[in-house]
Amino acid sequence: MARVGNGADGAEPEEDCFEDAFDRIPVASKMDLRTSIEECSMALNLVLNNKFSEALDLLRPWCKDSMYHALGYSSILVMQATMTFEHKDIQAGMTTIKEALQTCQRFRKRSSVVESISSLMSKQTPDSLKAEEMHAEICYAECLLQKATLTFVQDENMISFIKGGIKIRTSYQIYKDCQSLSKMSQGVGGDSEAFRQFEGGVKLGIGSFNLMLSLLPARILRLLEFIGFSGNREFGLSQLQEGAGSHSLRSILCVLTLLFYHTYICLILGLNHPVLLGSDRLTGGQL
Repeated sequence: MARVGNGADGAEPEEDCFEDAFDRIPVASKMDLRTSIEECSMALNLVLNNKFSEALDLLRPWCKDSMYHALGYSSILVMQATMTFEHKDIQAGMTTIKEALQTCQRFRKRSSVVESISSLMSKQTPDSLKAEEMHAEICYAECLLQKATLTFVQDENMISFIKGGIKIRTSYQIYKDCQSLSKMSQGVGGDSEAFRQFEGGVKLGIGSFNLMLSLLPARILRLLEFIGFSGNREFGLSQLQEGAGSHSLRSILCVLTLLFYHTYICLILGLNHPVLLGSDRLTGGQL
């Protein structure tokens, strides 16, 4: 855009040039953990503003090289598949989530046979994992949950139910390990922003698991607790509230989970949890 004007001394007209805004968000020339989280946050904002195509365009260039781009890209397609139930959408979502799992797997800590056996005897220490490896565990667990969801949608039979259940169990165990790692990492030096983002993912996962499992009938919950799950409602709500106030990538997801629980689940199930929608206790100050 340019504005043309005549000079006072009869000289050639001058042009005042203005920089045009980008029609599309430019593709990053390099990608590290911090940049990938920032771009995934931008994509999440686009999705929440109903701009799915723009979000996909932003994530697509790096979806096979960045764990967060892979997670975000697959999440949108999986959400589309679960909303339309179209066969082509389900197939596209399943293909993308498999690629996302492979991408996340490349960033996870590689262990030898001896290390794998020793890990059964002792937990990972904070120093044994890099920041990218810690985030890869969270992204991998979220991708497993998405694949389990599509497995249930794709085939409604007992085999698919068992396969989906195994994926959910694996995802939950990863979250439990990450929770232990998060507790051990308190006060440890390093990239505080990366740790804050990691902790936000842990609180979202652990909080959602505990909250949703607590809604199951007591007999089923006792059975699930026997095989390693936990369904503590108060603990789940507290984790989500802390995650909502963490100002991380997943803080808005914690807020949405809390809103869904307090405004819909409590109403449907007749739970007595009156809460003020604008209160900081519910949203962690996000609204």
